[in-house]
Amino acid sequence: MISASRLTKRYPGGYEAIKEVSFEIRTGEMVFITGHSGAGKTTLVKLIAAIERPTSGSLVVNGQNLAALRKSAIPHLRRHFGLVFQDQKLLFDRSVLDNVLLPLQIVGHPHREAVRRARAALDKVGLLDREKANPIALSGGEQQRLAIARAVVNRPTVLLADEPTGNLDAESATAILEIFQSFHQVGVTVLISTHDPSWIKRYQPQVLQLDHGRLV
Repeated sequence: MISASRLTKRYPGGYEAIKEVSFEIRTGEMVFITGHSGAGKTTLVKLIAAIERPTSGSLVVNGQNLAALRKSAIPHLRRHFGLVFQDQKLLFDRSVLDNVLLPLQIVGHPHREAVRRARAALDKVGLLDREKANPIALSGGEQQRLAIARAVVNRPTVLLADEPTGNLDAESATAILEIFQSFHQVGVTVLISTHDPSWIKRYQPQVLQLDHGRLV
């Protein structure tokens, strides 16, 4: 599903955020990307999501080497991903339902089917009763659950999350991780970057531990 060989990301000025990293993630695995602040977790997530491009090495996702992927092919590739970041990038001029509908509208789903799927995604994260609310009226944990609903409404095969519980209290964080676990249990490949080692003991995922850009 996802494999990297001597993957390196170097930014202008010579700073290497990822240094010759190699790993393999099988379909349906749950993987935690861990490490200190600045270890390269976010960069690795962005490389897998084709938000960043590798400087050298190979990164193969669904049989496609992202290092050689044409820019025109990236939108199609991303349809297989659900992306969740700390900054949820919610649209506060639209309702909860409309936020989840947006990815389906972009790819041209018929309206009735799009609404059905959006409501199913909201139900999955426990927000169906808030579909008419504005996101600004939601708590931090509810906003993150809304971001997850939007990420999964296209039924992705890979769910990528960068520090999804970083700004949440312990109770909300636990609820968010349980949602990710539920997707893992139905075969979705889940990758979560986190600095919290307690989740590793609880969920026993595969772990990619980074230290100053290198895989430990």
